[in-house]
Amino acid sequence: MSTRSIPAARYEDRLGRAQALLPAHDASALLIGVGAELQWLTGYAAHALPRLTMLVIPSRDRSSLVVPRLELAAARECTAVHAGLIDLITWEETEDPFELVARLLDESNSRPEIQLGALGGAWGRLGGLLVSDRLWATFLLRLQAVVPDAAFGLASTVLSDLRAIKDSEEVELLRTAAHAADRAITRVATGRLIGRTEADIAAEVRERLVAEGHDEAAFWIVASGPNSASPHHEPGERVVQSGQPLLLDIGGRIEGYGSDITRTFWVAGDGYGGPTDEYRHLYDVLQRAQATGTQSVKPGVPAEDVDTAGRRVIEDAGFGPNFIHRTGHGIGLEGHEDPYIVAGNERALVVGNAFSIEPGIYIDGRYGARIEDIVVCGPSGPDTLNEAPRELVVVRGT
Repeated sequence: MSTRSIPAARYEDRLGRAQALLPAHDASALLIGVGAELQWLTGYAAHALPRLTMLVIPSRDRSSLVVPRLELAAARECTAVHAGLIDLITWEETEDPFELVARLLDESNSRPEIQLGALGGAWGRLGGLLVSDRLWATFLLRLQAVVPDAAFGLASTVLSDLRAIKDSEEVELLRTAAHAADRAITRVATGRLIGRTEADIAAEVRERLVAEGHDEAAFWIVASGPNSASPHHEPGERVVQSGQPLLLDIGGRIEGYGSDITRTFWVAGDGYGGPTDEYRHLYDVLQRAQATGTQSVKPGVPAEDVDTAGRRVIEDAGFGPNFIHRTGHGIGLEGHEDPYIVAGNERALVVGNAFSIEPGIYIDGRYGARIEDIVVCGPSGPDTLNEAPRELVVVRGT
């Protein structure tokens, strides 16, 4: 899966900004393995293989993408390679790719103009090497063996803040994915539900996500009745019945960028088993909390204040102990990334931050509800990407 909508100039800018930050972190290179960081920097959505794929970004030199020979055709089609922004280096089955990476590092750091920061000497001649947060342990251990005079840190210390600010192309991919998820969740909820198992509805969710424009489905929570009180319920063999809530939390990916929407419906059936006054009250509190949290989004507001804004509505209504998770998480090439909308995160929101606003109220053993949108921090306030109705929608389900 490639990110076709991101132009080459954007990758050139990302590579340059990441490289420029290395001296301030006393690091001589970024070592990026397969995953979201590699895709964000190059456009290459590589397969996770036991063979090493690694992007080497030295503090001052041209970057190189090291790939196994059998992945050459796929790698050279990625935007950064195709545009000539980085060198593509392949290794054969009988070669040691870790020694190849070590040689690239040694060549870069032997250049007289390379100057490490104050910690360079303490960390060894190679200084600090910042590796992907999710690099396989087997790869890290082999890297440590071939460059024993270097210290290792996390690439997220450089890349997290960069990736957390979405550019215009990223926002539009997130918007496209959100609208596709809106259509998918609406089609599922307005179809036949009663008499079907959660697992069967989950299979339809997966099909609908792709049919509505996603490249792939990523997750599908289908929680009926008392299962709606479990935020991460795994859909099973419970049969959907009338007179109960149905919580759907679904998402997929378009060119790597994710959607994530939650809506809670009331399944009435032909006899109109409508929601009780008690449940309507719970949902009204939740809807006001979600709206309040969203309305609090603007540049300069600490992320934790957004959590507080919505949580206070729920606490004031007496449901505080029933809101058992953070208000939201960042989203982009990963379903969960910075910034996190949670108490203790004092980082101020900036234009381009994209994250979920998803308060929930859960009454264990009875029922629950959650409303979730993806929101982007705009210049003057929130840009809500999802458009599906947020009020309690009563569906027949037959």
